[in-house]
Amino acid sequence: MKTVTPVLLKVMRISTLLHCVSVNLVHHVNTGQDCNRVTYTKRRICVLKGSSVDISCTYVGYYSVRSSLWFSPKQSGRWRDKLKPEDLTTDPGYAGRVKNKNEKSGKKGSTLRITDLREEDSAEYRFTFKTYYLEWGHDFPGTTLTVTDVVLEMPTSVSEGNRVTLTCTTNCSLDPNPEYSWYKNGQPIENTNTNSTVHILSVSSEDAGRYSCGVKGHETLLSPEKTLDVTYGPKYTSVSLSPSGEIVVGSSVTLTCSSDANPPVNKYTWYKKTVTSPKASGQNYNITNIRPEDSGEYYCEAENKYGRLNSFSVSVDVHYGPRNTSVLISPSGEIVVGSSVTLTCSSDANPPVDKYIWYKKTVTSPIASGQSYSITNITSEDSGEYYCEAHNRKGTNNSTALIHRRQWTGEAVRIDYYILKSWVMFHSTLFLTLSLLCSFTLALTFSLPLQSVHSDPDSDTYTTLNMKTRSPEYDTLVVNTLSCIINMSLSCEILMTENKHNTHILPLYIYLPPSPTECPS
Repeated sequence: MKTVTPVLLKVMRISTLLHCVSVNLVHHVNTGQDCNRVTYTKRRICVLKGSSVDISCTYVGYYSVRSSLWFSPKQSGRWRDKLKPEDLTTDPGYAGRVKNKNEKSGKKGSTLRITDLREEDSAEYRFTFKTYYLEWGHDFPGTTLTVTDVVLEMPTSVSEGNRVTLTCTTNCSLDPNPEYSWYKNGQPIENTNTNSTVHILSVSSEDAGRYSCGVKGHETLLSPEKTLDVTYGPKYTSVSLSPSGEIVVGSSVTLTCSSDANPPVNKYTWYKKTVTSPKASGQNYNITNIRPEDSGEYYCEAENKYGRLNSFSVSVDVHYGPRNTSVLISPSGEIVVGSSVTLTCSSDANPPVDKYIWYKKTVTSPIASGQSYSITNITSEDSGEYYCEAHNRKGTNNSTALIHRRQWTGEAVRIDYYILKSWVMFHSTLFLTLSLLCSFTLALTFSLPLQSVHSDPDSDTYTTLNMKTRSPEYDTLVVNTLSCIINMSLSCEILMTENKHNTHILPLYIYLPPSPTECPS
């Protein structure tokens, strides 16, 4: 009997063990009836890439547990024996990233911690333990882990004014339902909802930029950035002028057109106000050896496939000394003794002429100042050559001189004669008194032709002399012949008095033809 008892006891223990195993196999679960079992806290877990996860379970062994480990069937290709799971702590793919913590007091439990999660860590994880008689749990389902990125879904290009929707998504459902944070160009977007979707109702160029999103509490695990490209036509078109400061004749300036547009401006056109056709194309417009005629208002037109926009104009103000200085005489025509004339000086200058000075040839000092010079009650001594000098801070310029060329008229002599006064008696009862009153006018017109090597044969009244280029020939004017034309006219009136009460005036005109003659000495 002493040799039989141990054998029977061993058989009983094996029988009990087989009973527990058979129950677990029949129900395809990892528990038995008061024997071996493994209970997982969660059957599915969704976590963010780069974060950490704890996978936990509790277990019971009918017999004392000698060892335990966590493994993943996904890694079976690396096992030495495909039927014998190997501990994840020894797997090179998890090196330094897994820890296995077992609770031995009270209800037995185990926790697998995986840090710095990667997408390839998505797999099923199981717990198994060994007793003296068997290994338990490796054939039963464990916890399925899904590692997900935060992904931002949005269009990459949109035209200004359209609606844009940004959606933050994950490959699995995070538990609990998370709140989201939104970022633009690396900075949190203020006053934005915490939903997984954000709407921009009317996008503008200011909305362009780099966007990302993340789960609150995991701000270091943001989605990859995506760039929102907002397309629009040119705006804020402007012109700059270089160099700045005063522009003088002969210098050079560069006009540069700038505009904000997306895609960038592909065509620049330059215009000058008052000129209908374009002046140039290209972002820069260079004006070299600048002239007064280049002064004016310039603007540019910027264009891309979404539109075009003109800049405001910029003024090119070329400064130069007086030029094209000239003198006008008013009234025009014949100048007679006793009349008045006004000489007016005109000159093109920028800045405008600030001083006019009048000169008469043969007189060394100026005779007047101001833009106009008036001569009243003209005498023969006023005859001569006059010119003006125009001044501004850029220089001076003289006009050409004026010479009275054709003629001047001497004083007319009017002689009134009481020629005839007589009584005429008609053979009638009517008595008439006839009076003849005549007026005799003698006018001497002097003609003084002046010749010079630079005379102006096309002018009817004046010859102009250029004071800057005059040659010695101008110093002596040749008088060819001083001739006179005597104009005589006789006009009479017949005064007829009827009965010494009624008087009638009968005009009588007598014309004498002009008679050329030599002037009296």
